[in-house]
Amino acid sequence: MTHIKILVAEDDINIRMGLVDTFESENYRVAEAKDGKAALELFKKDSFDLVLLDIMMPEKSGYDVCREIRAINEDVPIIMLTAKGEEIDKVVGLQLGADDYMTKPFGVHELLARISALLRRSKRQAKAKKEPVQSTFMFGKFKVNSKTFKLSWQSRNIDLSERELKLIRHFHDHPGEVLSRDNILNAVWGIDYFGTTRTLDQHIAQLRKKIETDPSNPSLITTVHGVGYRYET
Repeated sequence: MTHIKILVAEDDINIRMGLVDTFESENYRVAEAKDGKAALELFKKDSFDLVLLDIMMPEKSGYDVCREIRAINEDVPIIMLTAKGEEIDKVVGLQLGADDYMTKPFGVHELLARISALLRRSKRQAKAKKEPVQSTFMFGKFKVNSKTFKLSWQSRNIDLSERELKLIRHFHDHPGEVLSRDNILNAVWGIDYFGTTRTLDQHIAQLRKKIETDPSNPSLITTVHGVGYRYET
């Protein structure tokens, strides 16, 4: 784990030093910044595997730093720290490109768990980018084009959302297998997703309207009661 480097941007010296000590005890390499301007300068000079940003900092706010980091690097995981705990802070941070947030005061073990989850996801995404992915493939009678986000069959062309395309890809890669709801959520939404399975069920219902002859009696993506779903080839 010693190769993993974290940038900690926090103006409160006690919190910052506590985080640095915690991360170093976990064998992470750490760089620290006491304000937003210094954090951005460090990020531009070095390579980091994860960034921890306090929202309220001198010189540049965490929002500003997050926005500028995303303009430089779309992939590095970013966790925002907020003392307010107000929903608007979290929403704005996520809209600017943050991957997660923690509200002060927070538990060290939860923070470490979230960091570990984000690093695993980042590693998977980097690996996926290196592997060639089929841009077109068959799903039942439909031809799927992952570049145009479309399904086609005969003269019909159906638009897909990004999430629907990911669902179809995951089912396509596991034909005939019974996939649990947790398995699908982890694969499509990410292992750090903390939502409910109801979100998945709603997306499946919408997808069935596009691909099933009779959505109320599906034959392509079937329900395995009490477990999840199965793609019937």
